[in-house]
Amino acid sequence: MNIKTILLFDLEKTISKPLLQEHDNPWTALCEIKDFIISFGKTLSADKYDYVKQNVWIAKSATVSPTAHITGPCIIDEHAEIRHCAFIRGSVIVGKNCVVGNSTELKNCILFDNVQVPHFNYIGDSILGYRSHLGAGAITSNVKSDKTCVTIKCTDEKIETGLNKFGAIVGDFTEVGCNSVLCPGTVLGKNCTVYPTSCVRGYIEENSIFKNDGSCIKKL
Repeated sequence: MNIKTILLFDLEKTISKPLLQEHDNPWTALCEIKDFIISFGKTLSADKYDYVKQNVWIAKSATVSPTAHITGPCIIDEHAEIRHCAFIRGSVIVGKNCVVGNSTELKNCILFDNVQVPHFNYIGDSILGYRSHLGAGAITSNVKSDKTCVTIKCTDEKIETGLNKFGAIVGDFTEVGCNSVLCPGTVLGKNCTVYPTSCVRGYIEENSIFKNDGSCIKKL
């Protein structure tokens, strides 16, 4: 199955391009997010970014609620909005113009530019592409119940990732409906739509509509 980084994302829409362009498959970059932030953060312009505490860089144009909690390493890019009681646990890149909302929790993840996770979301060990959006209560589940390594289930094969923690890869322009769960190892291609209250697992091809009965159709 050809699940390539360059087919899921426009790498010009994230400051994590130097990291992701080195990985043929995006999930292999998850283990390197922390080190990348620490290294790349040191190159950011002091004219545009404040170094607010150890390994935390926040763009001067970003808006961060005083009730938000941010643990490094972390980069919050220009014009991002971090709202009331957001919880950023570390190893997180928040792209330009992103919205991280009330009680949303982020951990070891990359949010491309213009991503919205505005209400009660959990994003762990995941990558969300340009202009993707998670509805209220939608989450990525990043650990299997039996704690074994995560596999990506495709129609005719399983891809072994070797990762014990891996939530979801969400392609550019994809919409995930309210209260949906993206099971460990979910990969959503570009321009997909997931119905509210869905439980999604495996690889969903680009331009697909995933219904909450588990069926999937192609967009016209």
